[in-house]
Amino acid sequence: MSALVREPIETERVLAHVGDAADGATLLFLGVVRDHADGRTVTGIRYEAYEEMAAPVLADIADEACRLLGTDRIAVLHRLGDLTVGEVSVAVAVSSPHRSEAYEASRYVIEQIKQRLPVWKKECFAEGGEAWAEGTEPRPDPDSRSRT
Repeated sequence: MSALVREPIETERVLAHVGDAADGATLLFLGVVRDHADGRTVTGIRYEAYEEMAAPVLADIADEACRLLGTDRIAVLHRLGDLTVGEVSVAVAVSSPHRSEAYEASRYVIEQIKQRLPVWKKECFAEGGEAWAEGTEPRPDPDSRSRT
């Protein structure tokens, strides 16, 4: 399960999509809005996306992690809109028979989100003003040439 959402992310909702009697590990990663960036006090963040482009990328990332882990028990939500300090911006839940696979899949998902997901972050500063956060240049998808 993967989705871009505009409402607050509820951890129970994310965790409800993972877990199985065969799993000995359930891992929940939460990315939250912090109160600083580049030495400046942050009061909030706005996440924007071209949703028709971003939703399939997020789904691809979750699917890739499922294949790598060998399970379908991965859930990923990324928030869009205005968030305040302390709010959850991204949630990744994974369950697997062993902890090492859960950690590996969770890390894969969040690192790929940072590299590939077309979501833009604008930081709002306490002293006034806003600035788009520096992004990561997306790397080309090596499989894209084989798709039609």
